[in-house]
Amino acid sequence: MHELSLCESILDIIEEHARTHGFTQVRTVRIAVGILSCVEPEALHFGFEVVARGTVAEGAVLEIDRPPGEAWCWDCQALVPVADRISGCPTCGGFRLEFHAGDQMRVTELDVD
Repeated sequence: MHELSLCESILDIIEEHARTHGFTQVRTVRIAVGILSCVEPEALHFGFEVVARGTVAEGAVLEIDRPPGEAWCWDCQALVPVADRISGCPTCGGFRLEFHAGDQMRVTELDVD
């Protein structure tokens, strides 16, 4: 389950910001996990709860936004929305797609005390 190591990385980011900005408790952590990222949100929720124990993030709510996927279709020469990596272009049905967005994962907001 690679989500656990992703949660550890999220916690590293939180702890670095806690040291830099001097907060002692995190109430909410908001992350963006692209729809094409191959990351399971439920596993992130579980993993975050586990790694946050005994840290400034213990008890924090993990909110996950799911930005859509986007790809350049070489057949219709357009930037198109995509829901996965295996379906064709929603406009022309072509499969010559260059993915541009939707595979990212980043911490976007911390609500802290």
